[in-house]
Amino acid sequence: MEPSYANGSVNFVNTLRFRFGPPRRGDVVAIKMAGTRVMLFKRIVGLPNERIGFRNGILLVNGKEFQEPYVVHREQWNMPEVVTGENEYFVVGDNRGTAIEEHALGRVDKRRIVGGPLF
Repeated sequence: MEPSYANGSVNFVNTLRFRFGPPRRGDVVAIKMAGTRVMLFKRIVGLPNERIGFRNGILLVNGKEFQEPYVVHREQWNMPEVVTGENEYFVVGDNRGTAIEEHALGRVDKRRIVGGPLF
């Protein structure tokens, strides 16, 4: 999630953030990986039941280009569209300056999203 959040830093998670409403596109979320202490911070770029892909580094949402002002460095990512499920979000980090194969991204079940960053 660099430059938004430094890799390996300690961050606090607001677990009440999505209690009264679902996550929205552009939100940074904490995703439970293993137990309660290992989490990833990723940005939501795809909502449930959407087609998400990348063409020449540009995010495609349902076949249309989507502007992402928070992305500073952009590599020429290409990824065929995938469809999120009814309870899935598509997440990706903000650091897009390296090859797509070097990143953890993809569909995440809503139950694994535990909140958002406190700061």
